[in-house]
Amino acid sequence: MLYGIAAAATALLVTALLAAVLRIPALRLRLVERRRQRDVPLSGGVAVVVVTGAVVGVREWGSAGSGIGGLLVAGGVVALLGLVDDVWRLRRRVLVAGTAVAAVCVVPYGETGVGTGLLAAGWAVGVTFAFRGLDHADGLAGTVGVVTAFGVAACAAIDVLDGVAVLMSVLAAALTGFLLHNWHPARVALGSCGSMSVGFVIALGLVHVRAGFGLGESAGVLFALTALVSADAVLVLLARRSVGRPVVRGGPDHLAHRLRRLGLTVPGATVLLAAGAVSGVLVGVLAHAGRLGGDALWWVAGVALVVVFALSRVPVYADRRTVSPQVRASLRVRNG
Repeated sequence: MLYGIAAAATALLVTALLAAVLRIPALRLRLVERRRQRDVPLSGGVAVVVVTGAVVGVREWGSAGSGIGGLLVAGGVVALLGLVDDVWRLRRRVLVAGTAVAAVCVVPYGETGVGTGLLAAGWAVGVTFAFRGLDHADGLAGTVGVVTAFGVAACAAIDVLDGVAVLMSVLAAALTGFLLHNWHPARVALGSCGSMSVGFVIALGLVHVRAGFGLGESAGVLFALTALVSADAVLVLLARRSVGRPVVRGGPDHLAHRLRRLGLTVPGATVLLAAGAVSGVLVGVLAHAGRLGGDALWWVAGVALVVVFALSRVPVYADRRTVSPQVRASLRVRNG
């Protein structure tokens, strides 16, 4: 326990320092994202990945090991893939294929079986890109990542899976250090490197925790713990398809965008969405612990559907006939 506390504290402080140190090189190398008419360097993702990998790696390879070495390596591969995307903007199919291969390689098939394991890998890919989509708003991806990682850590602790619990705790602490620079107005961002690796590690960590449980119940727990990111992804997909917009084309159509259209500030939208993430995670943890039944999981799904339906009515796509070329160009900036 003392090691876990020390590791988390180290991760928080070192990530906060490293994200600040890497900010200047990122600006000089133009490793930035255009956000509200200003350049935000993508040094936060590199800091989170490096510190989390180093802190957990020291424990993993400096002891008898806890079986998460493969997950660390796969997460690093996804982070590297995301970093290449930050620099050169890879095609979406390349990102999906690389993430899928990494996920397939670390699913615990001995406990899940091949069929269920492949389903879990596909779900993990979806969560990875859902987290990537959250990195359009200051503080949102980091805050939801902290909440979800702590939830997975709690589930792992219940089952005495120390390796996964430490990994998630360190990741949550690193994201907290990152948030010191990412809260509005953000001075750094995660980028594909950070957001994809965070989503990937959280998703596969949860797959390891639920391996061996029933498929139906596990699906409910997995959804509850990732309800916010799932709702955001579903809303975006449905909205873009309904207007004939390419799914891979970014736009101001996420949950946070729509809440801002309703008058909320950037921090206000982030806090409200974080509260929703906490609610889903709490239900998921209690269900995993056997304190809540399947009815609670259905309630989470119902609330998510209501939110998606209600916010889908908020107009977000401007009429191209009344928008200037300069505004249209700004809307092409990648938002997820």
